[in-house]
Amino acid sequence: MSEPFEPTVLFEDNHLLVVLKEQNLASCPDESGDENLLDLLKEYLRVKYGKKGNVFLGLVHRLDRPTGGVMVFAKTSKAAARLSEQMRQGDFSKKYLAVLNGAPHEKEGRLTNWLKKNPVNNTVYLSTPGTDGAKLAVLDYRILEEQRGLALAEIELHTGRSHQIRVQTAGIAHPVYGDMRYGGERAQKGKLALWAYSLSFTHPILKERMRFMAEPPKEETPWKLFDVARAVKPQ
Repeated sequence: MSEPFEPTVLFEDNHLLVVLKEQNLASCPDESGDENLLDLLKEYLRVKYGKKGNVFLGLVHRLDRPTGGVMVFAKTSKAAARLSEQMRQGDFSKKYLAVLNGAPHEKEGRLTNWLKKNPVNNTVYLSTPGTDGAKLAVLDYRILEEQRGLALAEIELHTGRSHQIRVQTAGIAHPVYGDMRYGGERAQKGKLALWAYSLSFTHPILKERMRFMAEPPKEETPWKLFDVARAVKPQ
């Protein structure tokens, strides 16, 4: 008999559940049928509170399967609707740490692209404005540290497109470490070095601004080359 799932809970009240998603775990059910965080958390809440029947837990945002880090789920439909509205209005801030192959010439900047997803092979491509199905993708990046031909970057998303960071950084020839799908000739085998380290939003009921932060696995390659603790310090 397998052990019951015990999530790393950063915050929980009657409205929200903020947890760490481990890498290589799906955020929610998909066609693979693999174990996923949403269903695991529903079962965790059902057992914890002795609930009978289905447990409501709203998926507010996703992280790609190979990406770990902070996620928030809504425990009521009202909280889910209000957090979704914050996302639409740009009041929902998501910041990532990534280890890139090499550092861009400009140590900070904005990447703006149009991305198109091929659902057949679940791969996203750089596209052009006006292409059917293409969506605008915008991120800001800042290089924090460079070591051994790698660069630690802080990335803030302004849009939430599938594989966005991976595709946009590969598009400027600095793919994320461990990205065998988009890294091309510069791909380096290993666990994808992409981590959702900071999530901030306004509490949907209490109206207080909240921020949750978590370090990437700093003992693992390539994170251990960098001072990730300093990078994650509240600013």
